[in-house]
Amino acid sequence: MSTQVNPDPAARTDVHRAVAREPDPEQEAVEAGLVDAVVASFDACRDPRLKELMVSLARHLHAFLRETRPTEDEWGAAIRFLTRAGRLTDDVRQEFILLSDVLGASTQTVNVNHTAHAGATEATVLGPFFVEDAPHVALGGDLSSGAPGEPCWVEGTVTGTDGTPLAGARIDVWEADEDGRYDVQYDAARRAARGHLFTDGDGGYRFWALTPTPYPIPDDGPVGQLLRAVGRSPLRAAHLHFRVAHEGARTLVTHLFPEGDPIGRDDSVFGVKESLVKHFARQPAGTSTPDGRVVEGTWSRVRFDLVLAPAGA
Repeated sequence: MSTQVNPDPAARTDVHRAVAREPDPEQEAVEAGLVDAVVASFDACRDPRLKELMVSLARHLHAFLRETRPTEDEWGAAIRFLTRAGRLTDDVRQEFILLSDVLGASTQTVNVNHTAHAGATEATVLGPFFVEDAPHVALGGDLSSGAPGEPCWVEGTVTGTDGTPLAGARIDVWEADEDGRYDVQYDAARRAARGHLFTDGDGGYRFWALTPTPYPIPDDGPVGQLLRAVGRSPLRAAHLHFRVAHEGARTLVTHLFPEGDPIGRDDSVFGVKESLVKHFARQPAGTSTPDGRVVEGTWSRVRFDLVLAPAGA
């Protein structure tokens, strides 16, 4: 009696590579003919941009299939993966944004839509946890709302690329607590470590938040399984999210990253940009604060000056 042993992944890959040899001319013609037929199916599309997108998508998708030559089981597994991502997605948990993020697609989309402009602050990904109804926080107020973590004083200015202060700019800020979770991950209605405020007449802003710490993206779903399968970490570099809007300026979505974070360039969503890395100065317990607040333990402070590109830049 013999015992059957399943081949290891490397062996299975070798077998698949042997099967997935280059197609002969007849097979090549069949495959190319299908690509032409799919592309031609969009000829009646009246929206030029939609047609451009669908034709390009079809060509690139078929190029991927013809290059990698997945088995039907592998393609079925991919469809089941997307199905699970869809079932897990709701108003709070956005698994497809996570997938876009970990593939670098979110950051690349930001890159192509927010090209460098005359010293404007660089943009990065929105992430899956932005909400529209963040509570209003007065200048100098505390947006942590009781979330656990070390206090952090954040201040700076918002200006245009010509140096003009932008008074009344709306700044939305949100972050994870020291346990690595956003408010909505506890409860969809909870609001903590999140808020919005407006710049003063000189374009200045200031508020209390939490010193950011690294945390894992939600990895209990299919995206987390994918990262484990390919040997990647789910950790995000420590950061605060910013969304800054002002009439006549291009809305900025960006991050503020602490200097010296060991995660750094290994950020799971490829969001770190060197210009957004700033020094967070750690303050010993008992150090006086800029606004006279009494802080029992240590705290940190950072300055982050934001420059908005003109609208349409």
